Amino acid sequence: MDKKLNDLEKHYNEVPIPKELDFIVENALKQGKKKKKNRTPQWLLGSAAAVMLFTASLNVSPVMARSLSEIPVVGSVVKVLTWTEYEIAEDTYDANIKVPSIENLENKDLANTLNDKYRSEGNALYNDFIAEVGDLKANGGGHLGVDSGYEIKTDNDQILSIGRYTVNTVASSSTVMHYDTIDKQNEILITLPMLFKDESYMNVISENIKEQMRAEISASNEEKVYWVKGAGLADEELMDDFTGIKAQQEFYINDKGKLVISFDKYEVAPGYMGIVEFEIPTEVLQDKLVSNQYIH
Repeated sequence: MDKKLNDLEKHYNEVPIPKELDFIVENALKQGKKKKKNRTPQWLLGSAAAVMLFTASLNVSPVMARSLSEIPVVGSVVKVLTWTEYEIAEDTYDANIKVPSIENLENKDLANTLNDKYRSEGNALYNDFIAEVGDLKANGGGHLGVDSGYEIKTDNDQILSIGRYTVNTVASSSTVMHYDTIDKQNEILITLPMLFKDESYMNVISENIKEQMRAEISASNEEKVYWVKGAGLADEELMDDFTGIKAQQEFYINDKGKLVISFDKYEVAPGYMGIVEFEIPTEVLQDKLVSNQYIH
């Protein structure tokens, strides 16, 4: 029996998991174990520059797929994989672009639509970066950086919310977030308007956010600043004051079933505030919601 157990353990430990795969298993590690970040293979592009580009596709062999599915926990919880990673490092030019891929959705049309979008965005970011580096070199050089990736905001039995960020760095940095929230049970993409009976939700949410902004400013002794009227800021400090959210405002649904509205860096506050988010109390939205299936 001991020999058999030892053989099984040896076989398990020798399962050939490729380094190219960067599994996002954040929600499976309930005991607080931290993920180990895989080192990305790199190779030089060009003769004079230390430019590195790594592209890893998830064309996993049938044998590998079976091996992964047999590994406890991992095979059952993988929702998002790193499909491709571009990595460039050359003097004052740096880029790291991770492109996600949603796996295991039976709704292949939805999965393909989202994955095609992610791949197109990643490819465009890389091509734009290369073009800008070329322009800088032609004009005497400079500094340029881009960091793009994703994070799982929510992953439970019903909701998968993926946040995709892009940080561009020149003299200063800007950060942009985009979110996709999926109903895993019905395998549909959730949009903000579909949660509500009519467009009046925009004003309700906007007014609540203004109240939260003013309360945070008052409580933080000016450590927090938002461009909102009625918070004691002089008009010249307001820049473009926040008046309301857009119909397609960036959002996600968190693990508590609460609606979270997100604003990009510089969108409603000074740059040092970074990305800012506001959780909207469900009681504020209750009369406007179509149902409490997602928001509760």
